[in-house]
Amino acid sequence: MDPFRELLLDIWREACRHIEISRSTAAVAGFLAAHIPIERILVRRIDPQRNCLETVAVGPLAAGQEIRDARSECRPGQMEATLCWCRAGDVFHGSSSGPDGRGEADSLPAAILPEPVRCDVLAGPLALRDDRFGVLLLLARPPERFEPRHVELMRVLLEPFATALENDRHEAEMAALREAAEADKRSLLKRLGRDKLGDTIVGIGSGLRAVMERVELVSKSDVPVLIFGETGSGKEVVARAIHNGSPRGQRPFIRVNCGAIPHELIDSQLFGHEKGAFTGATETRQGWFERADGGTLLLDELAELPLAAQVRLLRILQDGWLDRVGGQRPISVDVRIVAATHRDLPAMVAAGQFREDLWYRLAVFPIVIPPLRERREDIPELARHFARRAATRFGLYPAEPTAADLDLLTAYVWPGNVRELATVIDRAAILGDGKQLEVAKSLGVPTGLSAPSPPGIGGPLPARPMPAEEIVPLDDVIRRHIESALAATDGRIEGPRGAAKLLKINPHTLRGRMRKLKIDWKEFRE
Repeated sequence: MDPFRELLLDIWREACRHIEISRSTAAVAGFLAAHIPIERILVRRIDPQRNCLETVAVGPLAAGQEIRDARSECRPGQMEATLCWCRAGDVFHGSSSGPDGRGEADSLPAAILPEPVRCDVLAGPLALRDDRFGVLLLLARPPERFEPRHVELMRVLLEPFATALENDRHEAEMAALREAAEADKRSLLKRLGRDKLGDTIVGIGSGLRAVMERVELVSKSDVPVLIFGETGSGKEVVARAIHNGSPRGQRPFIRVNCGAIPHELIDSQLFGHEKGAFTGATETRQGWFERADGGTLLLDELAELPLAAQVRLLRILQDGWLDRVGGQRPISVDVRIVAATHRDLPAMVAAGQFREDLWYRLAVFPIVIPPLRERREDIPELARHFARRAATRFGLYPAEPTAADLDLLTAYVWPGNVRELATVIDRAAILGDGKQLEVAKSLGVPTGLSAPSPPGIGGPLPARPMPAEEIVPLDDVIRRHIESALAATDGRIEGPRGAAKLLKINPHTLRGRMRKLKIDWKEFRE
């Protein structure tokens, strides 16, 4: 190996400098030409799944020239013979002068050479990870032949070329993953009816101007933020705006709905647990605080946290340390806390249902999001935004709300706020079948009547004669009513603040109706 020390260093340098093996091979061919009489270098990848060998690099290769006949299929039995030869790890040296391209020895499987050649050949297996293999081929300049010292050089070339081929494989896999992720992103955007990821904030210059001014003020700092707002008013959108405008904008943003986690799992979900900490803890698990390390954690429905969990949350806010369930040592985390709730926290503090010290820690910079009924000037712009999104999402022709539609929408009080408005516009787009927005039908309003009152506000609409063609199917009315209740309860079905309680119906009966009408409660979670 000593005679080739300097050459080998140059080869390793080129093998590690380039990700694409084609560039590595072309560079190495220039170094080798001064030490060994080569005409060509070929690197081939063995693909047992597709039963073929593929030439992935040739050197030297003229600029703009492509590899010809890169893939060669294996006949029955050839693949197994090729893999057995690779596992043996021997370097083959012989001339390929026969009509079938075989060498003087029978130890080189026929599938190794991509085509019959009439020259001296050196062939060696490239051992990759996971029992994968490639082949390195050196073809001599006729009529010259390789010498024993060239065979020794071939042996030391196998490792750097195997590394280069492994790097090339990883790059190909990453490219495939990036392409799949981009395809998933395009599919997701189409389903969501958006042109890009991220939430569009409508009303920055009107109803939400004061809110966004406070968001801009607090984003650059690292203090906790407490967001107040009714269900569906856009608390998560505002929280994301705070995160995106902060120095942590490129780090994780994680939302946790505290009201959706069973009390017995709160500690494990938020703070993590060690393996064996309790029955079923088969492995160590990071909690949401650790996963959001360096970024922002949105604690939605903060008021639903039990008092014991509030104590542990207070410790993280005070000194940045947490203890996993069953853990023996504290763990430091760097997380910005943004909390959100629709509950009256000062009243809960007075009633002993929420810790006063935690309230003071979180309420450093409160932000109150006005309900949609208090910023009606945003409704026309929101309606147009959701109409465009619905057209993209459902593959319909874009339809704008008419002046009459906007009158109906503006007159409604929106107990489910922006989320309910989005649902109404989606339904109107589907009912209109791309020709127009059927806002009146979506709201359940007969033509010529004003907007209906939401559940629990005002009385029922008076019974008036309706043309037969304007009668809405009963299932549509029931679906709209259930969706309104789910929007008002943030998708919660059971419990004192659940949709079943609001509709005065058994939760099991409500779930049965939802399955029949194909209503997904997850769509109503903020």
